[in-house]
Amino acid sequence: MTQRIGIYPGTFDPITKGHLHIIKRASKLVDKLIISVALNPHKKTLFTHEERVALATKDVQTLSLTCEIEVQPFDELLVHYAQNANACCVFRGLRAISDFDYEFQMTGMNLHLAPELETVFLMAADKWQFVSSSFIKEIHALNGDMADFVTAETLDALNKKRIK
Repeated sequence: MTQRIGIYPGTFDPITKGHLHIIKRASKLVDKLIISVALNPHKKTLFTHEERVALATKDVQTLSLTCEIEVQPFDELLVHYAQNANACCVFRGLRAISDFDYEFQMTGMNLHLAPELETVFLMAADKWQFVSSSFIKEIHALNGDMADFVTAETLDALNKKRIK
């Protein structure tokens, strides 16, 4: 039987408990899930690519998952990365209508470029619908409490960035 490999790509700057919730749910649907931390030169990130990979790796290790899991960096076109990984699907989390509009366009383009690659949308749980990495960084920079939204490891990393 062929192993079903899924990819959950993102910038994860930083990874949030909302991301971790999507990872737990996606892990139930595949034999192997690759958390793919993107290097996007067009995005200005707080954490370096290496730091984001390390944080995602540490946070994912705290989860009880039902499949093999890997955290990998990537810096190429998603469909090429997915094809090279022999992935059958890409998981995307949706929080709001604004997410859907962007993801709808991206899915159409990916389907054109790689018709064999399915996109699976997982709706964010009510608890996480308003959480985004951008909000986390902004609120944290203004001394807001982020403990409910990120793990202790990620919060510590955010605090170290603020000190610098």
